[in-house]
Amino acid sequence: MSAYDLQSFVADAERLSKRGRDPCDCVQAIAPLMRRLLCGDRGFLEPGHFRADPAHYARNAIHIADDGLLSLFALVWLPGQWTPVHDHGTWGVVGVVEGVLEERNYIRLDPDRARDRDIRLARGGVILLGESTVTSFVPNPDHIHMTGVPADRPRAVSLHLYGRELSNFHVYDVAAGSRRLIEVEHFTA
Repeated sequence: MSAYDLQSFVADAERLSKRGRDPCDCVQAIAPLMRRLLCGDRGFLEPGHFRADPAHYARNAIHIADDGLLSLFALVWLPGQWTPVHDHGTWGVVGVVEGVLEERNYIRLDPDRARDRDIRLARGGVILLGESTVTSFVPNPDHIHMTGVPADRPRAVSLHLYGRELSNFHVYDVAAGSRRLIEVEHFTA
């Protein structure tokens, strides 16, 4: 049997995500493929996919589908780098290539999910994702969290597959009870 490579993973993910657009079906079908990719030869990432930024975590684009319905990024997290509290507005599958990634979850308590003000968030659990670990999320209705690497841990590298071209997402101000849509940048390899 030949090795499962990045090109095969991307082709399979595109095919499976188009078969049924239900987010739960997408992550259920694609998560085992992400695990298969991570458990094979780790040489599938190019040097440009490991680009880091000393100011904040770096998003390195690997693949963005022509129709905008799928995107794959390699994220590089230096010690002490975190996302803000955010959601994605789509489904996703995440796999850890190197290091330990920490995810801190939040639960939205108010029933009006369209509202950008008077948002009440409660802290949820913490998930530690080690090498070759795969996790997924669906917008059910929100997946609100912050992700990163504490300052006392080494660099982490993770793959993030999203059910859309992830060029923006909501960032939450927990203390103010608000959120705003921001545009996010990425490097291209």
